[in-house]
Amino acid sequence: MFKNYIDSEKELLLKDLAEMIKIPSKLEGYDNPEYPFGKNIDNALNAFLKIGEKLGFKTKNIDKHCGYIEFGEGEEMVGIVGHLDVVPEGEGWTYPPYELTIKDGNVYGRGTIDDKGPMMAALYAMKAVMEKAEVHKRVRLIIGLNEENDWRGIEYYKEHEELPTVGFSPDADFPCIYSEKALLTVYTEEDYTENPIIKIKGIDCKNNRINVVPKYCAVKLEVTEKISEELKKMLITKIEDDISFTRIQNEFYIETRGIQAHAAHPDLGVNAVSKMVLLLNEIFNKFEVENKTIKLLANKIGNEFDGKSLGIKHVNEELGDLTLNLASLELKDGKIISGMNLRIPGDVTIEEIKEKITSELAEINPKYEGEKEALYIPKDNELVQKLCKIYNDYTGQNKEPLAIGGATFARAFKNCVSFGAMNPDKPDMCHQVDEYIELQNLIDSCNIYAIAIYELAK
Repeated sequence: MFKNYIDSEKELLLKDLAEMIKIPSKLEGYDNPEYPFGKNIDNALNAFLKIGEKLGFKTKNIDKHCGYIEFGEGEEMVGIVGHLDVVPEGEGWTYPPYELTIKDGNVYGRGTIDDKGPMMAALYAMKAVMEKAEVHKRVRLIIGLNEENDWRGIEYYKEHEELPTVGFSPDADFPCIYSEKALLTVYTEEDYTENPIIKIKGIDCKNNRINVVPKYCAVKLEVTEKISEELKKMLITKIEDDISFTRIQNEFYIETRGIQAHAAHPDLGVNAVSKMVLLLNEIFNKFEVENKTIKLLANKIGNEFDGKSLGIKHVNEELGDLTLNLASLELKDGKIISGMNLRIPGDVTIEEIKEKITSELAEINPKYEGEKEALYIPKDNELVQKLCKIYNDYTGQNKEPLAIGGATFARAFKNCVSFGAMNPDKPDMCHQVDEYIELQNLIDSCNIYAIAIYELAK
């Protein structure tokens, strides 16, 4: 119904997406009242709204906290909700992260799959429906701006604007998501007392986000002359592709490297902070240096990503397993602070997990932030069934709805689920170096979204 029209718009879609990818819309803090999430995120919102105006839609900037693009009339509203903020690019890209690159059928750039590419596909799907079909509801693309952090923008939207009657978020997987895990962020904090034998002088994780498997960690140690040579010999035996060190007299600069991935799938990455914690614990044990944070993190978490070492391993074949990402380690204001992110399947409560963590990590004062309850909508729900059918009819497949570890804006609204744009059985490139979406996937998503918008709004 919309295919020929969307094919004719492909080059314009890619041109507009390239303009969005150019903007490094990473959170810059909350301190500037003129730009609630930073100037770059504000630039991204304005650029996206300008594209919406160019395409003939009604647009609104909601006090720089969020925005929307809309067409149609009627009391009921179909909502499509996504985001324009991105996680930091990390290091080691083959292609420039903030420049759209099309190579071997893939569209590369930070945000191409999470979530600028799917948002652009949804926008052009709206244009196809507006130009080629008749609908009897309003269709609104709701633009979030800090989904990768604490969702302040979408909460602001809910406080100030009309809520959709039904909708979807183009921020996960096809054919449709019926369950999303609960989220829990945990920070530990211990007063750091310098040991005369080994002093931690600094820790650098390059400001890794809590929802990203860390790719890098560096620690600066100052040691006594008595153990300096012995520590050097020990570290030499640890040198690998992912562990290295530099020594200047009695100072050691140790680096660990991993593979960046989304915290919803920590098994797809390699955790540089976990590597560092295990190495430091081995060093401290050898030289009889006591540090509760390093010892507990090494012994209770280690290099596990399923909570097993904390005694909270939880397996659910349908809803997914509990996962844990040790995302950060820092020395700040005389304290050693760690941060971890857990994804919890809906058949276990957040309170149960908190009780276990509080018990196991009591000595380093765990504190809890960023709690989000699980999303669960039965598989036989009308919206879930309708969206799955649209995808399966378009692709000729017979895929079942999915449960995921990610958290999308779908859980911010009633009668809303996540719907694409990632294809099932394909690599998840969210938050990863060399993030990309397959070009055909992008165009197919646009077609699928157009059909879904029409079916929900006709």
